[in-house]
Amino acid sequence: MQRIVPHLWFDKEASEAAKLYTSLFSNSNIKDTTVIHNTPSGDAEIVTIELAGQEFMLLSGGPFFKFNPTISFLIACDTKKEVDMLWEKLSEGGTALTPLDAYPFSEKYGWVQDRYGLSWQIMYLESNDMVQKFTPTLMFTGEQSGNAEIAINFYSSVFHNAKVGDILRYSAGEGPDRKGTIKHVAFTLESMEFAAMDSARVHNFVFNEAISFIVYCNNQEEIDYYWGKLSSVPEAEQCGWLKDQFGVSWQIVPTVMNEIMQTEDSDKLARVTEAFLKMKKFDIEDLKKAYNGR
Repeated sequence: MQRIVPHLWFDKEASEAAKLYTSLFSNSNIKDTTVIHNTPSGDAEIVTIELAGQEFMLLSGGPFFKFNPTISFLIACDTKKEVDMLWEKLSEGGTALTPLDAYPFSEKYGWVQDRYGLSWQIMYLESNDMVQKFTPTLMFTGEQSGNAEIAINFYSSVFHNAKVGDILRYSAGEGPDRKGTIKHVAFTLESMEFAAMDSARVHNFVFNEAISFIVYCNNQEEIDYYWGKLSSVPEAEQCGWLKDQFGVSWQIVPTVMNEIMQTEDSDKLARVTEAFLKMKKFDIEDLKKAYNGR
């Protein structure tokens, strides 16, 4: 089971986006669709998909959060033809952030926000030795600019099976970024590859809840551990969600929640929904009690 899963918050387009994304990549499918009722957003649709074997969760949760480039997904492409295809499909109705062109680090690369606002970095890698198709990339902006190294060292201390790769740093004269801050770094948490960078340029966006990362936990001890390590903004704690000291959002979720939420028993689902909407940190025993009607 994938331990960390990207979670994407849409207004009401989760199903539409799921169909688009799964149509673009081989080994992709829509795994499950669940509708939960009586949430603060009304009826909320949850769509779980696999893209090239990697799991993502999409939510139609209302117009509360908007995607921005602080978290993007780098797509590793084996051919330039694939880059062209993905650029055409993902650019339709979207916005190019970095033009599709040749760059020193890739013969063909472009950064685009798709029609839903989600950011993708599409890159041709001549010798593609990346272990996963999609790499979540965190860009530290505003007050967090310059904190990428502190953040990845912190995450590596919290998560198991963590590793920090080679760091490419800004040199003198590459302002406005300070010399020595991170231009690019790859790191691994729980066997999932991430990347990070600092950007001191003027941006009108920072990390928000539109993209969060689900951390699946096998027991209450693990939930308590990750909650205690990561939660840094008490007012952001709700329904298993938290925000860390850098503004990145996480969801600390018991693995049993997948089975619970996929039940076809509407009464069980309603009881569980009512229970978890009252929670901040998830309590597995209370969720099971609600599921079983106790």
